[in-house]
Amino acid sequence: MPMIPRFHLAVPVDDLDKARHFYGELIGCAQGRSSDSWIDWNLHGHQFVTHLAPARPERVHNPVDGHDVPVPHFGLILTIPEFHELADRFRAASTAFVIDPYLRFEGLPGEQWTMFLLDPAGNALEFKAFADDAQVFAAD
Repeated sequence: MPMIPRFHLAVPVDDLDKARHFYGELIGCAQGRSSDSWIDWNLHGHQFVTHLAPARPERVHNPVDGHDVPVPHFGLILTIPEFHELADRFRAASTAFVIDPYLRFEGLPGEQWTMFLLDPAGNALEFKAFADDAQVFAAD
């Protein structure tokens, strides 16, 4: 499989220590360079940066499968075992889910586990895992 280009994403946070705990300890991202106002993270090979920015934009939600999906959001596509391991870590840490882990499209193209939560600064994250990774971009 060819290497997928890495992405760079920067998000605002209002507390770098809370970001350090959430992304470093709970999610397990390795910390890279940092300053008093930002931290670089290795998010499964992608450069993810948390920037200190106390002001938050208004939240928007879109209806999907009877849930209010927060927009914008970002996350990772994991293997099914990684997905359930991370969900268990979130539960053990008493992390509140915006949308609890559940199975979408069961038995259909694109079958996937998904969960939504907020980081301590209110950034929305979605983690998902496909039954068949070849179905990530399935249209039908």
